[in-house]
Amino acid sequence: MGPMPRAKSNGIELEYETFGDETRTPLLLIGGLGTQMISWDEEFCQLLASRGFRVVRFDNRDAGLSTWIESNAPPYTLDDMAADAVGLLDALEIRSAHIVGASMGGFIAQLIVLNHPDRVLTLTSMISGPNGEDGVRPTPEGTALLLMPAPQTREERIDQNLTAKRLLLGPADPFDDAYERAKIARAVDRAYNPAGFMRQLQAIAAAPGRLKRLSAVRVPALVVHGDADILVPVDNGRRVAAAIPGARMLEIKGMGHDIPKRVWPEVIDAIAELAHQSTVKC
Repeated sequence: MGPMPRAKSNGIELEYETFGDETRTPLLLIGGLGTQMISWDEEFCQLLASRGFRVVRFDNRDAGLSTWIESNAPPYTLDDMAADAVGLLDALEIRSAHIVGASMGGFIAQLIVLNHPDRVLTLTSMISGPNGEDGVRPTPEGTALLLMPAPQTREERIDQNLTAKRLLLGPADPFDDAYERAKIARAVDRAYNPAGFMRQLQAIAAAPGRLKRLSAVRVPALVVHGDADILVPVDNGRRVAAAIPGARMLEIKGMGHDIPKRVWPEVIDAIAELAHQSTVKC
């Protein structure tokens, strides 16, 4: 990948990329624990852009090519990461956007709508949950994936991530070794920050539950979850959907902790329909 633009936000710098016409309504994609913006496939971003959005993807703090936090700095929170995302909107002169988050990105997306409600047109929370005492813990297999020690060599890093990806896919999605290996190698070569992964994980662990607060959400909301998710079990998504007034729950059979290609049309259609609800209400 060539150099990407960077924006100053909330005291740090965020690497980002945009897709689509800048005059279109913005849609912000927020990635999960330890993932980089390239975890949002270019094809997925282009498909969203083709539905009339200006799509923005970015590296969270402590991931990819955004600022890596010093080891002796005070711990940060998911609220800080939500403020990062809002700061990116400020830097891009975006008043409000459709907010789409996956996994940890879903936690952050929920906090954006709770902490900065005027910046959100719609909320889409995918393979995510309500955190803290309100959440359902990973299965033992999912917990083991979070606690794997950081490997030392490039090939070990790729192999470890391939193992994790294979376990996180649902039974309806066969594992494509060549595709996943190329994608993982690209991410490993772009940036590798296990210390940042642990700091993000600590932020997740410290986050309180949000179910009571989510009852105050007043924007159209969509919750997407697979029924075979071992990392964030599907009851997490069900609880979030039940807590947000009027939220739609899109539960996908055989999907794990991933948004595989086979569901992209269905998910993108649902996001576009949600955006239409926002336009109608305006």
